[in-house]
Amino acid sequence: MIDPRLTTLRTFAQCGTVGATAELTGYSPSAVSAQLRELQRVLGMELLTRDGRGLRLTTTGRFLVTGSDAVVAEWERLRAAALEAGGQIQSNFEIGGFSTAAAQLLAPLAATLRTTRPLLKVRVLEVNPARCLDLLVAERIDLAVIVVMQDDEHVDEDPRFEQTTLFNDPLDVILPSDHRLASRATVTLEELALEPWITEAPGSAYHSLFAAAFTAIGVTPRVAHEAVEWETQVAFVGAGLGVGLLPRLAALRSAENVIRLPISGRGKPSRRIVAVARQGSTGSPLIRESMEILQARAQRILTQQLKDDL
Repeated sequence: MIDPRLTTLRTFAQCGTVGATAELTGYSPSAVSAQLRELQRVLGMELLTRDGRGLRLTTTGRFLVTGSDAVVAEWERLRAAALEAGGQIQSNFEIGGFSTAAAQLLAPLAATLRTTRPLLKVRVLEVNPARCLDLLVAERIDLAVIVVMQDDEHVDEDPRFEQTTLFNDPLDVILPSDHRLASRATVTLEELALEPWITEAPGSAYHSLFAAAFTAIGVTPRVAHEAVEWETQVAFVGAGLGVGLLPRLAALRSAENVIRLPISGRGKPSRRIVAVARQGSTGSPLIRESMEILQARAQRILTQQLKDDL
């Protein structure tokens, strides 16, 4: 098995501070420092050096961390193959994902596993995509569901992770029920170009996705209001303050005075929803089973959500 001191070093390389490493690994800051010192002593290498009040990796430390990616991946493959060979599964399974994924995908997965694997201990964490990757490196979760925007491909290129696309999550338009286009089956962005829009503040991932959709059709939309949470945006639309975009994964649940319509034509925005695990671990029977459950659930959502929200 991988020396936990190496996992601590890899986690430090991921997050950059002893305090953040402690929070991710579940150790105290003093225990993290002790592990890092002990690893340096055992290996006879200077892995860390002082940087002001903190620490940073030396060139040797960075080389060791990068080179250990292959070692960790090989261990994950070996562990998965051993479980498969013996017809066993791990006893604890921790999964994480962003808010709508946790509600719509991970909670149903956990419920299914509680039925099919009654002795398995499942833990679900609602965490943002960046933290999901940190927790995977720290070996605090086994599987994550994250969102990848159209211009965000960094996860694809990271050798520490394996990913499986669950589905491309289209963004629908949400309108007040008495809107002039409310009776339509679909709507184009051009038809809504002059409407007052509700979206996140500039600089956020979803504002970038929103802006890119209108750039594709050569239109600059008028943002009248800003909202961070989907529930807030739905409430603004229901109050007649404007129109907005809502991912198919996010349930509308018959919100008062709000309907959703799929977008047709040019500029249709979407976000890619992916399941991510540590490199080499996807051969594990439990992770493979979970991936299949997530993919089936994702396809049902893709086809059923619009019907449910009518």
